[in-house]
Amino acid sequence: MSKIKLELVIQKCESWLGIPSKRDMRRWILASLLEDANVTLRLIDEMEGRELNRHFRARDKATNVLTFPYEETTPLSADIALCIPVIQREAVKQQKTFHNHFAHLCVHATLHFQDFGHEEETEREIMEGMEIDILGKMGIPNPYEYSITSNSL
Repeated sequence: MSKIKLELVIQKCESWLGIPSKRDMRRWILASLLEDANVTLRLIDEMEGRELNRHFRARDKATNVLTFPYEETTPLSADIALCIPVIQREAVKQQKTFHNHFAHLCVHATLHFQDFGHEEETEREIMEGMEIDILGKMGIPNPYEYSITSNSL
């Protein structure tokens, strides 16, 4: 079997401290791929996150990650938007490291553009199991085992 290939472009709307390296992002996405892919990973602020979520999902708030697959492309192609401020707040609230939470969302988004979902319970169990397995192989704890602090963020 040949090695899976990833063409990865990373875009940032600003420079944040503590962002994982391109090497880490590449490793997380590659670990989640079942076939070759071209991915643009865009790191965004809350204003852009809110605008994208409102435009594409009719939700008037920023969310942690949005995945935009391009249908019927060879290789697979997708854009992933990660909202850094939301991810930072969630990591604190869930008592996770920013690095591990960011890794989880890269894996999650990559599985999404390969047609894995979590709308129905059976789909969710499959997708979450894959995420736990992929992350575990890289030494990252189960992202679904966390304590939510009582702090309101």
